[in-house]
Amino acid sequence: MPTAPTARQVADAIACYTPDIADALTACRRKLCARVPRGYELVYDNYNALAIGYAWANKASASLVSIAAYPRWVTLFFLYGKGLPDPDGLLEGEGVRVRSIRLTSPDDLDRPPVQQLLTLALAAHEADFAAAPPLTTVVKAVAATRRDRRPR
Repeated sequence: MPTAPTARQVADAIACYTPDIADALTACRRKLCARVPRGYELVYDNYNALAIGYAWANKASASLVSIAAYPRWVTLFFLYGKGLPDPDGLLEGEGVRVRSIRLTSPDDLDRPPVQQLLTLALAAHEADFAAAPPLTTVVKAVAATRRDRRPR
């Protein structure tokens, strides 16, 4: 659970978005926190997006999945997604490692194919998550300058 200053900082970052995107990000965050009840919720308020990673340790390299809010959408990232089986063809991206799904709604996280991808992505570190503390929110970075969080 985030401390009061951390919770305020995250809430302020989310409030920079339109109500639709802020609500979608909040709902996605709630769903992922329920899915990953132990470990670390790592918050990066970057130049391009507000990204929140779910990790088994308090370091970026331990993040396995993340959500990122952009001015017009929220994306679910699988940080080691290249090797995930994707029979439904949901994963996008051509990078060396990361794959993503642009979410049309927070309800997309409840779809069985997305749930299966989350299960597969988290499975390799199931024991690490189990040994981690209850989910702790940590603001890892806040960019000095950011793109506008609302569409023009």
